[in-house]
Amino acid sequence: MATAPLPTVTAGTTLLALIAFAANSVLCRMALLDDNIDAISFTVVRIVSGAVTLALLVALRNPAQLRRRPNWVAGAALLAYMVLFSLAYVTLGAGSGALVLFGFVQLTMMGVALLSKEHFPPLAWLGLAIAVVGVIYLVRPGAEAPNAIAALQMAGAGIAWGAYSVIGRGSQYPLQDTAGNFLLCVPFALLLAILFWQDQVFSIRGLGLAIASGALASGCGYAIWFRTLPHLTTSQASIVQLSVPVIASIGGVVFLSEAITPRLAIASVLVLGGIALVLRGRV
Repeated sequence: MATAPLPTVTAGTTLLALIAFAANSVLCRMALLDDNIDAISFTVVRIVSGAVTLALLVALRNPAQLRRRPNWVAGAALLAYMVLFSLAYVTLGAGSGALVLFGFVQLTMMGVALLSKEHFPPLAWLGLAIAVVGVIYLVRPGAEAPNAIAALQMAGAGIAWGAYSVIGRGSQYPLQDTAGNFLLCVPFALLLAILFWQDQVFSIRGLGLAIASGALASGCGYAIWFRTLPHLTTSQASIVQLSVPVIASIGGVVFLSEAITPRLAIASVLVLGGIALVLRGRV
């Protein structure tokens, strides 16, 4: 029996979160182009602005929740994801970077789903295999292949975000816990700013894009995502995120004049086809 359709509210919030994830890719790539800002400064501003936004949202609802005990594992995963994400986007295009990122998010979360013995029928296995082939096809050596080091950095970011998403599924207070995790990252982000101060480059445009990424796409987007996560299975949560590269690719074309290469187009078709099969095969 196929999975029942998601409730309208859950489907809507899931879509908003996915658009926010794609916006992060476009905003980061846009900010790092033409030396608008360096990768570490982008990360620092993104973390601080996200933490401030989330803290304000929590304070408006229930200030006492800001004193919740932080989750150090979640905070470390979030910090690793954000640093590696920015470093990778120095080189990668918005669409190809997002495809590598969420390909490894999927592999991480599906691995957790299998270890926790979620039911996974043959059709879903086929879909997973097709999606993985799509990611491998994208990063295989060749003229259109993304930079190998940047692809590895983005793969690491995907593993970190997958782990962070798995941890977040168990949260009973998603907004408060997301705020706490961002606040936990702030001192480490400031330490990075001090360590790499000689490499700092930023403009008003770069700072504005980093703030938009932190406050809107990350702060608000993650709050929506972790509020939605409890209504999704681990496998559903991993699979739907693979639609982000397509959204990011469209954003890259519209806002960054990036080309949709044959390799990216074929990889996207394989990945999205795999998504459809997994969602159809889930029971």
